[in-house]
Amino acid sequence: MKLNIQNETSRLKAVILGTAKSNGPTPKAEDCYDPKSKQHVLAGTYPKEEDMIPEMEAVAEVLRKYDVTVYRPEIIKDYNQIFARDISFVIEDKLIISNILPDRDQEIHATEYVWSTVGNENIIRLPEECHVEGGDVMPWNDYIFIGTYTGEDYPDYITARTNIEAINALAELFPNKKVKAFELRKSNTDPKENALHLDCCFQPIGKDKAIIHKNGFLIEEEYQWLVNYFGKDNVFEITKDEMYHMNSNIFSISEEVIISEQNFTRLNTWLREQGFTVEEVPYAEIAKQEGLLRCSTMPLIRE
Repeated sequence: MKLNIQNETSRLKAVILGTAKSNGPTPKAEDCYDPKSKQHVLAGTYPKEEDMIPEMEAVAEVLRKYDVTVYRPEIIKDYNQIFARDISFVIEDKLIISNILPDRDQEIHATEYVWSTVGNENIIRLPEECHVEGGDVMPWNDYIFIGTYTGEDYPDYITARTNIEAINALAELFPNKKVKAFELRKSNTDPKENALHLDCCFQPIGKDKAIIHKNGFLIEEEYQWLVNYFGKDNVFEITKDEMYHMNSNIFSISEEVIISEQNFTRLNTWLREQGFTVEEVPYAEIAKQEGLLRCSTMPLIRE
């Protein structure tokens, strides 16, 4: 397979979509990896497998409608395999295998049948000290945007997933790209004050537009850089509640077509006003785990 990912929005040809099948029992609160999942466990509203499977199948159906080749992980019994973006990501023709939370390393093997078709020279395993997840990494033409947290208390945050060592390693791997890092707000306890990944508070769409949540960024100047880069009139600002429901975590099939959650009324109206075709799907149950459409898709080839 010849991989090709230059940005977030060029016409999609092949993608890995996670699966909710055999998702396993509801975790204990103390075993949750993020505050939103923990919140739903404690409230008794954690999503059920039988509700999440149809949501993911609705996405698969939309992707196939646009002639996208869809790969799914091999099923691991009683194991959460929804968020395919966390475990690997593609930049240019390189597949980077993430160093993710140790409890999740089995997920990598479930997609091995896909990346075994990629030449070994194009599969990159970063050094062990490099922590990175695909939700924090966004190729955008000449740039690679990366979400991070570099505070000295990094080890105290289970929600801090990408470190400075990974940023430096990616900058070395892609010397022709401008790597731009953004410090994200982290909380182990409050999902409305936690940007788990960069795509939880920001995402480029189309050719020159973006969705953004200001409070997701720890440093206002970095948020302002993005607003200036895309232009204020091209940026859709989402509220804290909209960030909580994952409004920035939609997914582009092309520069014109976007898959979005059906309840994102304000966003979807704006997208259509900008000329986008919006394919609405139900994804509110998946969202309870602090991830949505971008998190559960891992593009392999875009035109």
